[in-house]
Amino acid sequence: MYAIVDIAGQQFKVEKDTKVFVHRLEGTEGSKVEFDKVLLIDNDKSVVVGTPVINGAMVTAEIISHMKGDKVIVFKKKRRKGYRVKNGHRQYMTHILVTEILEKGAKKAAPKAEAKAVSTPKEVVAEKPAAKAPVEKKTAAPKVAPAKKEAAPKATASAAKKPAAKKPAAKPAASAAKKPAASAAKPAAKKPAAKKADK
Repeated sequence: MYAIVDIAGQQFKVEKDTKVFVHRLEGTEGSKVEFDKVLLIDNDKSVVVGTPVINGAMVTAEIISHMKGDKVIVFKKKRRKGYRVKNGHRQYMTHILVTEILEKGAKKAAPKAEAKAVSTPKEVVAEKPAAKAPVEKKTAAPKVAPAKKEAAPKATASAAKKPAAKKPAAKPAASAAKKPAASAAKPAAKKPAAKKADK
């Protein structure tokens, strides 16, 4: 007789008195654990297949020890890019001994208590909101265009509020005359005098 059971997210084929390494389980060494996700049971003559699990079936086991698995090297490389990463990993595992396979009569573990209490049907009926009265649709009033104001008074009002823009005054002629004079005032570069030949 054997069974296929889901233990911590992995499926295992187990028989009575077999030892299996599974992902780390909660519990101390020597304690008993139960698995109710039994997918298939083969009992010599008959095979029972769950949809997806078999109701009432259970596998019980005893924790032998907690351990770490063998080291696995994770090496990554991208050629011609200078990328090389090397990491090691050891998986946390639990060694268990299967003690019993129950095909029927096993009780499922009670689900965890929820924080909110389930309300009775009477309370649910009382909690329903009252029906809302239909809302009448309001028709939009036609928009009336405001009367246009006269342009002339507006222009005079804006002109009265804003001071007249000042134009920059013309530069005096004296300043214009100074510039050429300043350039003329610069001493001219002296040229070396020609040497007179003595005769």
